[in-house]
Amino acid sequence: MKKFYLSICAALAIGTMANAQLCNGGRYANTVFKSVTKTDSVVYGSNTTFSGSTQTLNMNIYQPAGDTAKARPLIIWVHGGSFLGGSSADGDVSTLSDSFAVKGYVCASINYRLGMAGVDSAQAILAVIRAVQDLKAAVRFFYKDSKTTNTYMIDTNHIYIGGASAGALTALHTAYLKRDCQIVDPGYITESALTAMGGLEGTSGNAGYSDKAAACISLCGALGHYNWMEMGDMPLCSMHGTSDPVVIYGRGKVNPGIPLMYLDGDRILYAQAKTIALADSFYTWVGAPHVPFDNSVAYMDTTIWYVRDFLVGQLGCTGYAALQKTDAPYGAANLYSFPTCPLGIPTLNSELVSNMYPNPSRGEVTLQLAESHGEYNIQISDISGRIVSTTSTSKSTYTIERAGLTAGVYFVRVADTKGNTSVKKLIFY
Repeated sequence: MKKFYLSICAALAIGTMANAQLCNGGRYANTVFKSVTKTDSVVYGSNTTFSGSTQTLNMNIYQPAGDTAKARPLIIWVHGGSFLGGSSADGDVSTLSDSFAVKGYVCASINYRLGMAGVDSAQAILAVIRAVQDLKAAVRFFYKDSKTTNTYMIDTNHIYIGGASAGALTALHTAYLKRDCQIVDPGYITESALTAMGGLEGTSGNAGYSDKAAACISLCGALGHYNWMEMGDMPLCSMHGTSDPVVIYGRGKVNPGIPLMYLDGDRILYAQAKTIALADSFYTWVGAPHVPFDNSVAYMDTTIWYVRDFLVGQLGCTGYAALQKTDAPYGAANLYSFPTCPLGIPTLNSELVSNMYPNPSRGEVTLQLAESHGEYNIQISDISGRIVSTTSTSKSTYTIERAGLTAGVYFVRVADTKGNTSVKKLIFY
């Protein structure tokens, strides 16, 4: 019987030790490979564009040439372009991918659905949701690969998502926009319209696999509201210029040529991270414009080395001094009042789950799944909506171990590759 652990502390500890050994040879911190093997146009999914056509989604994958490591961290980069232009071949994401691949990472630069039916706030929100759906499908692609052919030899405990400008917005909303009510309740979109799009998870590909990332990298990005970032969320590394006229350093209207909605820039997100004790790393470019590294070698070098400092910490590398100091944030951040929405009680059904016992429980719980449904994705969240565990399996029986979870109500969400979903309430006491 394969066991499904709610707490992945042991796995992370093993992974950290393995990574630390590799770091001791300079890997992840320094340039240790002479060249990069690039594979263009790897298909990771497809979905419907704003105009109703079907777009094949692909990405460029960068691997360290001659690498023999069996479990490697992955960075998925998302290009900018105001959700109207740009591509996976853009100079900034290509440079970042090359720079981290020669340090031992695998990097992927994704194409995602672009375009709007008119440039306004309502259409921009839809464009962000489509991009989030596509990025999640790209993450799931690598989980699927690790469970099947293992072509890219990814350590799925160390998948990082990041980007610049619109790419940073995409990564931030993928990381911290977790519940429908966060955008439905304020009136950004109706529940029916969101459902018609496929929800926040979307239908861009690789259903049934995890879309969990380990950390987010925001380069001149912003989030709809700062308090979508909550205690227990993934760590954040961010960099932003104080004179950015497109995506405001603090709170302001995003302006890609036309003023749109208000967003909270990286300065506000840094303040929120400090308030909720979220692991973070923030760099301020005083006086710098939007995406200053786009056409500047000096700014790009700073970006590479600052993100490097963050990632070696995430990987548990030791013995490496930071190459870039964290700059003090510029000016005050106003964490204004904005309502939050709870998870609520999901509709419970048992189409995929035949039994779950004992429930309530003090410890182990057996989860029995229906037969002949292929691959399952099992996701467990707490009452606040925070995901505490995600896994994929084709087994029909699992033992859920309580590990370090506190007493309370949790929700076990089971989905198969056909889009069927079941949710069961689990109580630990």
